[in-house]
Amino acid sequence: MADGTPSASTTASRGAAAGAARMKALIEGPIAPTLFKLALPNIVSSMVGTGAIVLDTYYVGQLGVASLAALALVFPIQTLMNMISSGAMGGGISSAVARALGAGDVARAERVVTHSLVIAIGFALVFTIVFGLFAQPIFAMLGGRGAALDGAVAYAGIVFGGSAIVFVTNTFVSVLRGTGNMAVPARSLIGTAILGTLVSGTLTLGWFGVPSVGVMGPAVAAIAMSALAGSVMFFYIVTGRAGLRLRLRLTDVQFSANIFYDIMKVGLVASGNACLTIVTIIVVTGLVGRYGTEALAGYGLGSRLELILIPIAFSIGGALTAMVGASFGAKRYARARAVALAGGGIVFALTALLGGTVSIWPDLWIGLFTTDPGASEIARTYLRIAGTCYAFFGMGMTLYFASQGTGSMIWPFSAGVARFTIAAGGGALCALVFGLPLEVLFTCVAVGLVLFGSIVALSLKSRVWNPEKP
Repeated sequence: MADGTPSASTTASRGAAAGAARMKALIEGPIAPTLFKLALPNIVSSMVGTGAIVLDTYYVGQLGVASLAALALVFPIQTLMNMISSGAMGGGISSAVARALGAGDVARAERVVTHSLVIAIGFALVFTIVFGLFAQPIFAMLGGRGAALDGAVAYAGIVFGGSAIVFVTNTFVSVLRGTGNMAVPARSLIGTAILGTLVSGTLTLGWFGVPSVGVMGPAVAAIAMSALAGSVMFFYIVTGRAGLRLRLRLTDVQFSANIFYDIMKVGLVASGNACLTIVTIIVVTGLVGRYGTEALAGYGLGSRLELILIPIAFSIGGALTAMVGASFGAKRYARARAVALAGGGIVFALTALLGGTVSIWPDLWIGLFTTDPGASEIARTYLRIAGTCYAFFGMGMTLYFASQGTGSMIWPFSAGVARFTIAAGGGALCALVFGLPLEVLFTCVAVGLVLFGSIVALSLKSRVWNPEKP
């Protein structure tokens, strides 16, 4: 343009050129530096996001025990929604975009975006109807009573009423990650998470003269910040900025069963795995509860640490989805396996260090939450048994995300079933049938973690990862 301002077509052309260079790096670049560059924004984003969750819990804790109980009732379902929208269906979207771009089919990648939005709205409706409209009977069934139940219903009405915003935003995040662009989603999520902590505290506790809305504060902040982050990423996608090779087409959209299948064959199975992860923890929690309140509190500290391992795995696993997907699209299968091994090995080492530390010095973690002697002793027992096995779970979750890039989730889902069978099924036998000590139940959980990671790791030798084999 005459005034020196780049035109929209020039901006899009530059974005396409940068996107092509980034895709080349995914397929041909040195593995370790490329993985580090892609994973670093995810790592920072996960750390900030985890900190925001801790602060939300702190804010609500100032309101009293009933409000904390309300938050505890909703948190597993909210976690499941985030896991499905970001890691499960999100992984299917990233995988489909990366494989299309890796094969040089930009038009198909663009169609994946529109198909993904339809899927996102469909999943959001399920969460809105089930957990938004029927929140009261569901949370009552989970043990909610009185003020805790009222708070949970109010919180759920907002956070699940805004499910569409969460799913659409995480769809945009997944599309960007599928192109290899981790920086734009990370900056958007980090910025809104930091702003969200201020908004959450203001609404929850009534800072700056703003009327307090109580336990609903974190829910309102979460949906508002998700909408803000989604708007930023929508701008980048629809304008072809930020080094993208594809744009969101809003006109002349033609839907294809093949593209829906390409996304769902990964995302739907991965969603099942996410459900298995949450259900395993819920069932084991119920079994541990039979040993008393102190046992329940102690196990809760350990299971909370396991859930924190998932964002650690996703920080690197999200990058693996793009790298493996691009390599599969380009039929570079040996590179895909090498990428998966590198990422899985890194997370194995990191989580082995973490798990080993808490198994030797469990009070480093326990002391952050409780000084109750009974609960602390149960937590120490759990961490000494299960902590040494966290490396297998961390590696397994990382390779689970890497497997999304292959377009097949059979092995990770089978690993999730095996873990559920040993931890929940075996644990039920120990607790309900044989009445064995709590240590045996914890051992079942630990064996389940090892089995999960081992099965996913063994999948690297299967036909899924070696399609060139006869």
